[in-house]
Amino acid sequence: MPLLLLIRHGENEFVKSSKMAGRIPGIHLNEKGRKQAEALGEALKDFPITAVYSSPLERAMETATPIAQARKLEIFQEPDLMDTDIGKWEGRSWKVLRLTKAWKIVQHAPSRFRFPEGESFAEAQLRYANALERIAKKHNKSKDIVAVVFHADPIKLAISHFLGLPLDHFQRLSCNTGSLTMLHVSEGGANLITLNQRPPFDFVPKK
Repeated sequence: MPLLLLIRHGENEFVKSSKMAGRIPGIHLNEKGRKQAEALGEALKDFPITAVYSSPLERAMETATPIAQARKLEIFQEPDLMDTDIGKWEGRSWKVLRLTKAWKIVQHAPSRFRFPEGESFAEAQLRYANALERIAKKHNKSKDIVAVVFHADPIKLAISHFLGLPLDHFQRLSCNTGSLTMLHVSEGGANLITLNQRPPFDFVPKK
């Protein structure tokens, strides 16, 4: 079974201004985000990646591009890697939302929360887990290394699922922009190799 490189997209203006992007289209990497994407591509250029998958959202695809180009690989868009459907929270400021009772539930009891006119965390977690399971089964050789570029909470939710962590604890994990989390998946379970690492990496194999 493969080694999954779970990569969060680079910075964009919504992240910089502390706004909830969700599935809003047309959100592109800003200058810092483009530099983060290029740094990831450079840091992973010697890594024997066999496939690259991405959320269809622009900020993820733009982050995946340098990684794929370094090895002349196609980027497979996976709709189920799309960011969580946060409904009416799209475009709203974290600073304002933090003052609400709902924010406390999101942080401390997310298993009990559903975004207004959007998904619950439980539904989103199942979607990401199923998408990664499909990818793992498709690239099931022990030497397969698959880069998967998507979003912060989705990566944390996926890690929680594969490690058997309670859903209500997923917010205790960190996932910064332009970061890499490595997860080895096998029939016997999953092992977290690295969490929330940014380039340069000291674990990239030599040719």
